[in-house]
Amino acid sequence: MDKVIHFEIPADDLSRAQRFYKEIFGWQITQWPGEGAEPYYMVATVDSDEKGMPKTPGAINGGLMRRQGRDDAPVIVIKVSAIDDYLKEIEEAGGKVVVSKMSVGNMGLYARFADPEGNVIGLWQDLK
Repeated sequence: MDKVIHFEIPADDLSRAQRFYKEIFGWQITQWPGEGAEPYYMVATVDSDEKGMPKTPGAINGGLMRRQGRDDAPVIVIKVSAIDDYLKEIEEAGGKVVVSKMSVGNMGLYARFADPEGNVIGLWQDLK
């Protein structure tokens, strides 16, 4: 069974969003040091181990990023074993790839798809 491992929240004003989530929920938010045109912030909702994985069973951490379009909404991310196989199966089942597979540093591969209902979901594959 594949599990949800991450979430992403888009924001028009990253400073305002950071203040809100820190003040209301006590989340720890730090800028990701990776390269990219837009800043990306890692959101810790629970303590993590040395690999960045939540120590609390069932909990997930996430990210905060600049909204790219008017219709951007929060996205959950599902960890899969073989992203290419899943993207193929998704399209065969009536879904659509909306963000092509990309490499995220040396950590993993990421893509987004829309399910047949129009919901956008992320996929993640760890690089070994």
